[in-house]
Amino acid sequence: MLDTLSKGLFHLLAASDGLKRLASTYGMRSPSSFARRFIAGESIHEAIEAARQVQARGMLVSLDLLGESVSSHTEAAKATREYWQVIEEIVDAGVERNISLKLTQLGLEIDRATATDNLRRILDLSARHDFFVRIDMENSPFTEVTLEIFETLWQLGYKNAGVVLQSALKRSEQDMQRILRLGARIRLVKGAYKESRSIAYASKGDVDAAYVRMMRVLLTDATYPAIATHDPAMIDATLAWAREKQVSADRFEFQMLFGIRRDLQQSLTDEGYRVRVYIPFGREWFPYFMRRLGERPANIGFVVRGILSEG
Repeated sequence: MLDTLSKGLFHLLAASDGLKRLASTYGMRSPSSFARRFIAGESIHEAIEAARQVQARGMLVSLDLLGESVSSHTEAAKATREYWQVIEEIVDAGVERNISLKLTQLGLEIDRATATDNLRRILDLSARHDFFVRIDMENSPFTEVTLEIFETLWQLGYKNAGVVLQSALKRSEQDMQRILRLGARIRLVKGAYKESRSIAYASKGDVDAAYVRMMRVLLTDATYPAIATHDPAMIDATLAWAREKQVSADRFEFQMLFGIRRDLQQSLTDEGYRVRVYIPFGREWFPYFMRRLGERPANIGFVVRGILSEG
């Protein structure tokens, strides 16, 4: 009940235009503000500068233009054009050519065809500039259609893309085998969405156990998997399995979020492992951030612990 109330509260706050305006006005004003600890800024230029700083620390990057759940064809087309601009700006800046996006950002809640067509436009331009595009996984109503769209485009020759699977969903281990048969790249996450017990594991222990099972398959059988976690236990399990199966450090990468556990990011990098940092940016940062906190209240404590751990 507490989780449901908290989620509802944060979604309500996320939808407040007044709070959004205040956040945009004050949240990004100071370089030391709380929001800037986790969001690179509102513009692509700020994101590129953040990417340069991350790369200077020896890490990889993926730029994420924030936005999701658009409700009109006009908004979906606008988001697509914005991604074209992001791609061009990244090319001009010379930072790593890697982006991530959500299909509801491209119109999936309107209809499947709109999202598919807009994704194709982005993948076409991305391929011309040698970009990799990660299609993020959203909550469970979009799992199957996201995988179907990905499979369709993959089979049409769009091989410059990968998907995300959530260990919290009971179906994900079967979905993993489905994507492995394609030979596509998978990013493994635990999953932050609040889901029904009928389709998702209820306890952290079960989510972690599924994560480890999937991680082990990915490290030995997948094409360059991404192990996305800030959990030291999951990282230790990954390193132990890689050593046991003699999986070299260039056959996979860790992924973490901008501003979260920078100490851990650096220590893994210093040990010779590949670490990719997801860099979110854009005017939609406030609703994104509030929804992420609301999806699982434990995220609030996690953010606080991330700050305290670095002093």
